[in-house]
Amino acid sequence: MARVVVDVMPKPEILDPQGQAVARALPRLGFAGVSDVRQGKHFELEVDDSVDDATLARIAEGFLSNPVVEDFVVRRVGS
Repeated sequence: MARVVVDVMPKPEILDPQGQAVARALPRLGFAGVSDVRQGKHFELEVDDSVDDATLARIAEGFLSNPVVEDFVVRRVGS
């Protein structure tokens, strides 16, 4: 078995109202120095060693993300 991480983020040109809300709240809560926040999704998958990178990319693009407004990164972690 292998562990795979898929991180999905809004594309840079897409507004991120949740990230903006967090960025506005941080100074009010006493946290200075943060100028921008982007909020995304993080998935961890346990897959058989036989699952190839192309299949993982199809899963990320077709099911875990909306490729019109989101970018994704797939990476295998551990051994």
